[in-house]
Amino acid sequence: MNDDIIVAIATSRLEAAISIIRLSGKDCIAFVQEFFTGKILNKASHTITYGYIKDGEQKIDEVLVNIYRGKRTFSGEEMVEINCHGGVYITQKVLNLCLKKGARMAEHGEFSKRAFLNGRIDLSQAEAISDLITAKNDYATELALKGIQGNISHFIEDLREDLIQIITQIEVNIDYPEYEDVEELTADSLLPKSQSLQKKMNHIIESSKNVHLLKDGISTVIIGKPNVGKSSLLNALLNEDKAIVTDIAGTTRDIVEGTIRLDNIILNMIDTAGIRDTDDIVENIGVHKSKELIHKADLVLLVIDGSVPLSKEDEELLELSKDTQRIIVVNKKDQGHNIDIEGISISARDNDIDALIQEIKKRFELGQITAGQEDILANARQIQLLQRASESLDNAIVAMKNQVPTDLIVTDLYDSWENLKEILGERAKEDLLDELFKRFCIGK
Repeated sequence: MNDDIIVAIATSRLEAAISIIRLSGKDCIAFVQEFFTGKILNKASHTITYGYIKDGEQKIDEVLVNIYRGKRTFSGEEMVEINCHGGVYITQKVLNLCLKKGARMAEHGEFSKRAFLNGRIDLSQAEAISDLITAKNDYATELALKGIQGNISHFIEDLREDLIQIITQIEVNIDYPEYEDVEELTADSLLPKSQSLQKKMNHIIESSKNVHLLKDGISTVIIGKPNVGKSSLLNALLNEDKAIVTDIAGTTRDIVEGTIRLDNIILNMIDTAGIRDTDDIVENIGVHKSKELIHKADLVLLVIDGSVPLSKEDEELLELSKDTQRIIVVNKKDQGHNIDIEGISISARDNDIDALIQEIKKRFELGQITAGQEDILANARQIQLLQRASESLDNAIVAMKNQVPTDLIVTDLYDSWENLKEILGERAKEDLLDELFKRFCIGK
């Protein structure tokens, strides 16, 4: 644990009614008392004191000072918050005084880092704090709040509990075969428990894979042959003239991007170059990029000109995008309908796109992307670690099916345990022994 005192401005660096300067570290209350006129040395934790910040005999600002003692603080160590007037100059002046007196400027995220190092929060909760700050919609906010409250910690602990029961039974059979209260185990008796645990892990993994759709938005690619109205659709969705719209085929030669919000759904829009065979070198690069993006996108909007029959290029795009999350958009309904294909009929030029918006909302509503479920991992790091835990458990299950001796199976179970612990930012080997001996009265 670091003993130095860190300091930072905790509020936005703009003119406002109040600014908060936060300090954390050993004896930081006594540190602030040196330049604060209010008496805080003997005050109880979580109290507010009125006074002045002074540099020698000069008063700098009239403030309220909050003090927090012991481990009942955000960082898990002694903290002080100075509530000063919100001018940029005066806030910086109070900060500079703290630095002059010996505090150190906090690094990015260092208060949360100390909370983690001091055991106040686990790594999943620290990640959730960052997610809450950057949340773009209600879904992301709800997910982050659950993480801060320890939701991820709770269900990972449940998985670890199931796993440790399997491991401890094996270890006791290996090391204490004469222990009377221990049932003799075989691979067959371990298999149902292990398969049940792996099923739980895989369910969480599958439920969590689309979490980025909630947090970061849906990567949405607009594709189609040239001059079918892709750029007009992008502009209608964005409600601005971001893409060039002309009757000349091949106008969009590169990628045009924008972000829109449909209630709580965020679409990260990408208007691609019209896909066609071309001898134009620059346009051909755009076409190549467009094809690459199709299979990386979360949603593909395939735009087809409904006023004319399907072309060979349309059919190629239907084939190219058939295995994607796709909505077929039949544009130019204002010019008549001369096409036999199922799709969402719109007129991008007239901003008549409500039917498409409703279809997007239907496909990506809350229930469809698992935000309402309790057991959801928050990011790719956590998902990858749980996948590794499941893979290690699967190796153990295969060994059990092949009647491998239980003492050889336990290595893969240890690997699974390690990965579960790492989700919460913990190391596994030392506390695994503690868990083993908590459950058995061996050697009394």
